[in-house]
Amino acid sequence: MGPRAGPLWRGTLKTNDVSHPDYFHKVVDCQWACPAHTNVPEYIRLIAQGRYADAYMKNRESNVFPAVLGRTCDRPCEPACRRGRIEEQPVAICRLKRVAADLKGDISDMLPKAPEQNNGKRVALVGAGPASLTVANDLRPLGYEVTIFEKQSKPGGLMRTNIPSFRLPESVLDEEVANIINMGIDIRYDSPVTSFKSLLAEGYDAVFVGSGAPRGKDLDIPGRHDSDRIHIGIDWLESVAFNHIDSIGSRVLIIGVGNTAMDCCRTSRRLGGTEIKVMARRPRGYFKASPWELDDAEEEGIDIVINHAPKRFVVENGVLKGMEFDRLEWDAEARKSKTVETVFIAADDVILAIGQENAFPWIERDLGIEFDQWEVPIVDETTFESTRKSVFFGGDAAFGPKNIIWAVAQGHEAAISIHNHCQGVPATDRPPQGMNLISQKMGISEWSYHNDYNPAHRQKMKHVDLEERFRQLNVEVEVGFNLEQTAREAQRCLNCDIETVFVPKKCIECDACIDICPVQCLTITRDSEEAELRTRLSAPATNLDQALYASEALPQTKRVMVKDEDVCVHCGLCAERCPTAAWDMQKFNLLIQYAGTSCTT
Repeated sequence: MGPRAGPLWRGTLKTNDVSHPDYFHKVVDCQWACPAHTNVPEYIRLIAQGRYADAYMKNRESNVFPAVLGRTCDRPCEPACRRGRIEEQPVAICRLKRVAADLKGDISDMLPKAPEQNNGKRVALVGAGPASLTVANDLRPLGYEVTIFEKQSKPGGLMRTNIPSFRLPESVLDEEVANIINMGIDIRYDSPVTSFKSLLAEGYDAVFVGSGAPRGKDLDIPGRHDSDRIHIGIDWLESVAFNHIDSIGSRVLIIGVGNTAMDCCRTSRRLGGTEIKVMARRPRGYFKASPWELDDAEEEGIDIVINHAPKRFVVENGVLKGMEFDRLEWDAEARKSKTVETVFIAADDVILAIGQENAFPWIERDLGIEFDQWEVPIVDETTFESTRKSVFFGGDAAFGPKNIIWAVAQGHEAAISIHNHCQGVPATDRPPQGMNLISQKMGISEWSYHNDYNPAHRQKMKHVDLEERFRQLNVEVEVGFNLEQTAREAQRCLNCDIETVFVPKKCIECDACIDICPVQCLTITRDSEEAELRTRLSAPATNLDQALYASEALPQTKRVMVKDEDVCVHCGLCAERCPTAAWDMQKFNLLIQYAGTSCTT
C-alpha cells in the first residue's frame, strides 16, 4: 500500500492522516458541508437536553445569525446528512436550529462584548449585510473601531430587502442584528458610498466591501421598455420591504425559477395576485430553487410552468397585456431544445427574477483595485483581499450571489485577514485549525451519548392555514416545531462527531467488531493498493469522496484493519464488543479559529 507514518495510509487515490483535523471533520458530514462549519451534532444534543441557550450560542460561534438562518438557510448540511444514507429524509437540521433560537431566552450575558479600551485601529465596512455584520462581530471585541456605511434606513442588507417577512419576521432580524450593533458599532444609515476614493481618503486602517450583488439581471427582448409594469425581482422585493409597493395586478408572471422567484411569486400572492405563474425555461429537475421553496409556493396555489422561453412582451398603447413564449422540447439531458410552438400568456405584471450581479460604479478604476472582464473585483479566495492592500471584499460582493451562510463564512475569513493586516501580519498567515478527541466511555459498555438508532421519521413542519397567511404580508408561514416534534427530530441525529478511534497494537484480530457491525463497514484484510482493496471489503466501498481508514500492520498477522467511513452509523457496537478496547468512541471537536484567537489542543 505504500509508506506509513503513524495511523496514515497512502493509497493510490487518497492520503488520509487521522492526526489532521480534516480527517475526522470530513466524517462529520453536516459540519463539513456547512460553509461556516457549524458544530451541528453538538447543538442538536444540547437541544435534546433542553439547553436551548447553550445550543443557540454554539450555533452563534460560527454562523452569527442562528434565528435568521434557522428560517432561511439553503441547508447545504442536510443533503450531506448521514441519516439520508439509511432512509429517505435527512435530519431537519435547519429547523432544529430555529428551535434553539426561539426558546433561548435571555442570552445577553453570553454575547461577546466590546473591550473598555479600543486598540487604535479603524475599520470601515460598506453595507450592513450578513458579511459586513460578521466582520463587525469578530473585530469589535478585539477593540477595533468599526464604522458601517449603509445606504438604507435599516441594517440587514439582503436579509431585510430580499427575504419576505412571512419567511423572516422583522423582529427576528432586528434582534440578531442588534446583538452586533449594540457592541458599539458606528453605523451610518442613509449613507451610500458614492466615491470609494473619498472613503479611502478618510484614513481607515482597512476597508471591507460587503455591498452584496445589488443589480438584478434584465431581460432584453422586444417590449421590455414599453411598460412600467415590468419589474426587476430584487428591486421589487426591496420596494415591498420598505412599504413602497403594497399591491399588484391579479395576473402575474414570474420569469425565472430560483429562490428569488419563489419569494416574488409568494409575495405577489399576498399583494393581490390571484393567477400567478412561474415561467421556467427548463424541466423541473434543473430548477435552482430549493425543493421546499417550490413546495411552499405550490401549496399557495402558484402554477409552475416548465419549458417556456420568453420571446417578447406584448404591450398595446403602453398597457402590458402579457408575454409570448417559445414552448420548448428538450433532449434527455436538457442540453438542447427545439421550439414546438409560440404561445401567449396574459399578465398584468411581470417580475424578472433571472439572477443578480455585482455593480461597482462607485469604485473608481484608478485606485489599484483590479477588475476582471465582467467588471468584478479580483479577490483572493483565501484572504478576501483585493489587489489593493487594506481593501477586502466578502459575501455576494466578492464572488456573486450565494446564501447567507456563505456570506457569514467569508466574513469570518475576511476578519482574520483584516486583523492580520492591522497587526502587521501577512493576510496569508491563517491560524491553524485544531481538534480535540475525548473518549465517551463511562463504563465497560456505556457511553456518554445516546447511541441507539431511533426509527422516527422526519417531522413535518406545521404551517399557518392558507386563509390566515394571506391576510397580512408579515404572517410567518412556518410555526416551528413543538417540543414533542423537537424531541423526536433530535433523536434522529446519528452523532457523527462521536468517532470510532482504533489502536492497532491492542487488536487481537478476534473479528468480534466485524461480526457485530450492522452495516459491514469493517474488514481485516491483507495490505494492497486502495483501488484493489476497496473491492475486497465486507461491503465494497464505492463512494470515492469518503475516506477509508486503514490501520498500521496488526501485531498478529500484519494484516490491516480497514473501515469504510462512508457507511458507518457511529453506533459504537464495535467498541462495546471489543474485548481489548482497541476501538473507542471519542467525541471530535473541531477548533475553528477566528480573528484574534489561537489554537489550543
